[in-house]
Order: sequence, then C-alpha cells, then structure tokens
Amino acid sequence: MAGGRPGTLSARLGRLPTGPKIFLILSAALLPFAIIAILATLATTRQAGQEARSQLRVAAQESSRNLAIELVGDMTALTTAMNALAADHADAPSCARARGVFAQQIAAGASFTISDRTGRLLCGTAPPFSVPNAIAGGQPSARVVPGKGIVLAITAAGGGLRGSAFFPAKFLSGVARPSAFGVDYAEVIRDPDGQELNLRTLDQDRPLDRHDSVSVPLNIGNLTAVLNISSNPITWPIFTALLLPILMWLAAASLAWLVVDRLLIQPLRTLRARVAAYRPGEEIASSDVRSLPAQEIRELGETFRSLSRTLILHEAGLAEGLVRQTKLTREVHHRVKNNLQVISSLINLHSRGAKAEEAARAYSSIQRRVDALSVVHRHHFAEMEDHRGLSLRAVIGELASNIRATSPEGSKLGILLEVEPYLVTQDNAIAIAFLLTEIIELAIAINPCAQLRLSVRAGDTPDKAILRASSPGLIEGDGLKAALDQRYARVMEGLSRQLRAPLHHDPLAGAYEIAIAITGKD
Repeated sequence: MAGGRPGTLSARLGRLPTGPKIFLILSAALLPFAIIAILATLATTRQAGQEARSQLRVAAQESSRNLAIELVGDMTALTTAMNALAADHADAPSCARARGVFAQQIAAGASFTISDRTGRLLCGTAPPFSVPNAIAGGQPSARVVPGKGIVLAITAAGGGLRGSAFFPAKFLSGVARPSAFGVDYAEVIRDPDGQELNLRTLDQDRPLDRHDSVSVPLNIGNLTAVLNISSNPITWPIFTALLLPILMWLAAASLAWLVVDRLLIQPLRTLRARVAAYRPGEEIASSDVRSLPAQEIRELGETFRSLSRTLILHEAGLAEGLVRQTKLTREVHHRVKNNLQVISSLINLHSRGAKAEEAARAYSSIQRRVDALSVVHRHHFAEMEDHRGLSLRAVIGELASNIRATSPEGSKLGILLEVEPYLVTQDNAIAIAFLLTEIIELAIAINPCAQLRLSVRAGDTPDKAILRASSPGLIEGDGLKAALDQRYARVMEGLSRQLRAPLHHDPLAGAYEIAIAITGKD
C-alpha cells in the first residue's frame, strides 16, 4: 500500500492540466519567501519608525534650546545696553559692550539697532528690514522675513528707546543644528503670523515619501521651531526588507521559467517545428505526438495529426474533381469551337449559293461577325490556364486575316496593323472584335477597296489603351451618314457602352477612337 501511494500521487499530478501544476509548484516554492518578507518588513518598519521619531524629538528639543539660548542672550544684552542708553544717551561704553556681544553675529550678517522715540540712531546700524511693534517693558516681538532671517524688537520700560536685532537664516541654521543627529532633516522657524523661514531642507525629498515633524516653541517672540524628517530612511533592516522581494522575484522568475520552459515552451517549439515541416500528402507520426510531456500539447498534436489525415483525403478528392472539371471544360470549349466553325461553314455555303449580290454581301457580313466571335473564343481557350488575359495583337491579327479572306471578290481591301502587345479580358475582347468588325464593315460599305489602319497604343493611365481605326472611307460624307443612320450607328454605340467608354469620330481624318481597359502586357 505504502509503495503504491507515490505512484498514485504522481499519476494524479500527471493528469492535472499544466496551469494547476505551475500554480502548485510556484505556491509551494514562494510561500516561505513571502512569509519571511512580510515579517521582516513589519518588524523593521516599526523599529525604524520608532527610532526615527525618538531621535527627531531629541533633536528638536536640542535645536530649539540652542536657538532660544542664542536669541534670549542676545536680546538680554541688547536690553541692558538700551536701559543704559535710556539713562544717558551718550553712554558710549554701553554701546561698545553691545557691539562686543554682537561681534560674532555681525560677522555672520546679523545687525542690531538702538534708537530713540524720534527714530534717531543711538547705537548699531539702521535696521535692514521693517521692525515689528513691541510692548514697552514686555516680551520681544518677532517677525520672519521669508528667505532672509528673523527680526526681533523690544521697547524700553519707559518707552523712550527702541531696540531691534536682525538674525540671518544662515547664522540661525548653524546655531540650531543639533549635535550627533546624522539623519537628513528639514527645519523651519514660524512666527505668529504664519510666516516661515527655512533653515534647512531635505537633500532628497521624494514625492511618495511620508514625513514626521515635531514643533517646539522657542519661548521668545512666540516663535516656533519645526523639524521634519522622512519617515522611511534607508537603514539595513529596511534595505533587507526591500531586498527580499527582489530575491523572491528572482526565485519566482527562475522557477517559472524552468517549469514553463520544460512543460510548455520546449514541447510547443517541438510541435511547431513538426507542423511547420509538414508537407501536403504526409501524415504526422503518432510517435512524435506521444513523446510530448504535457497532456494538453499531446491533445493538440493529436488534433494536428487528425487534420493531416483529413487533409490527405480532401486533397485526393479535390485532385480528382479538378481532373474531371478540366476534362469537362475542355470538352465544352471544343464543342463550342466546332459549332462556331459549322455555323461559319453553313453561312459560307449559303453565301456561295446566293443569286443576288446583296444577299451574298449579307451572308459575308454575318460570317465575318461569327468569325470574330470564333477568334475570341479560340484565343480564350488557349489562354484559359494562364489566366493572364487575351492578347490583343493575336486577336486583331487573326480577325484582320479572316476579314480579308471573306472580303468581296475583286476587292482590294488592305488592313495595316500597329498593335502593342496588350492583354484584355474575354468580355472586352468580344466587344473589341465586334466593334472593329462593324467599323471595317462600315468602311467596306462606303468603299469596297478601302485601306484601313488599326492601332493600339498606350493610354493616359497604365490600365488604359487607345484603340484607333482609320480609313479614307470613314471621312464624313453623305454615304457615311446614311450608312450610320440606317444600320451601324446603333450597334457601334451599344458596343462602346459595353466597353464603358465613349467612341470618338474624327470626321476630317476618317478615324474612330476609343479607350479600352487592359490587364497588362504580353
């Protein structure tokens, strides 16, 4: 029993379609990687977030403390000097002491000002920016100059003097920098009006990053320091969590490629090569199909094998039917050709036996039209297997020969041919043959010894040619007009409509011209 279980399981798996096989293999292989990646990502993200927020709070406290110490100390020294100058406006030592306190700040771009109520400068330099109002004897007032720095202002207890100090952003950034804080951070100082001064910006602030921020009051001028850091700094735990999905992807790609290549791609390539090498009349071998590993591809191979057998049977039937059809078509054409020859011979016999000259001419005219149809039919039968079309040069040449042969005795009819080797369809060839016959008949009716020139030359477009028939007998006159009205005009007009082009007559040159459709050159 135990020895048969693996074979039973293998047989069950072998009967499964290829899709479930790939799903089960990939699920079993990637499940451990997925669990490890999820646990590692959760743990490292939580730890990194807690550490970053803790460091941010410490750094914010230190930064605000450094700024408060600097600003409070400077404003205290300014207040002391201002009180001394309030008692004696000429107290130069007090002003000098204030300059000494602000010496380092002045080197960094800072400045201070002490002036009386009228605005007269008592000590320092003129303020570079507007000074906010301050309450006499109260806390200093503050104003942020965006992109420049901070202006602090204070008024003496008696309101007689007013002092202010400007601290540039670069100086404040150096003072506010916390020690031992290696994380990239951004810091701004915000005044009560909502104006902000950027002391430091993030070097890499990505659009999808989230941020943690801490606000700490400076306890001077209602200013607030705000520190901001990216909430997902790249640490080793997070790097590991990012690397694990990549490893999972590589493992999944490798396993998927291995499974799909062995079970699907290679068998499909083998089957495609065998089907591509198939030749009509052959049958795909069953051994080639049974060696394929996937059940679905084996079934596809069996389908191709069945189609090859069916195709062999169908090809045999089509070949037999084609032979029968070819024989039948040849027989039909042969009978039609013989019938046309019999008709032409009968008309010729009646023409010879006719006593009246007019009847003989009528029989000859009918015979020439039957000969025109016979010529087209004979050439169509010769060109039928090529399907290229009928050669106008051959058709018109044989037609001219037949007309000369059946012309009245004693007639000196002459026909000159200048025909390019164009090809036309059978329908157009019949219409062209009848039209030329009618035009030649018209010329003979006017002048039995007429000399004709028949030409076919290139047309205005590649699919058109110009058919032209000229003769002195076709020059406009009373005889030509009477013949046209009595008999020929209606027939020639109908044939031109069949050719889908107008028939032009040049009365001075004695020529008829029409554009005909061609299928190519011989």
